[in-house]
Amino acid sequence: MVKKAPNPTDKHVGSRVRMRRMMLSMSQEKLGDALGLTFQQVQKYEKGTNRIGASRLQQISAILQVPVSFFFEGAPNIGEPIPGMQDAPSPAYVSDFLSTADGLALTKAFMRIKDGKLRRRIVDLVEQIAGEDTR
Repeated sequence: MVKKAPNPTDKHVGSRVRMRRMMLSMSQEKLGDALGLTFQQVQKYEKGTNRIGASRLQQISAILQVPVSFFFEGAPNIGEPIPGMQDAPSPAYVSDFLSTADGLALTKAFMRIKDGKLRRRIVDLVEQIAGEDTR
């Protein structure tokens, strides 16, 4: 029996739940308790294995203190392209990065640096290490 791959939108919404939960330093168990679920169910939501229903998503948005629309920001466009609209690069890589522990820790630490010039030098250093000039 072949396992069905998670729907890209369900996977995206789940990763946004994970990212926001991690931003609040909330465990899967704590979110599960607030929802009346096990942490395993929260895990399945975050991986996109199980879909999150509308009422459950509204409940999650209240617990995580963000609007429901937050979970769809940067979601993959599944429908037909709209004529005349340019293809925009997907911001999914940003949410993928922020949903990792390292990405979140790096972002939090970077945002604590008050000196704008120092922050710019750090970005330049990272771009140089990565071997790409984005400017």
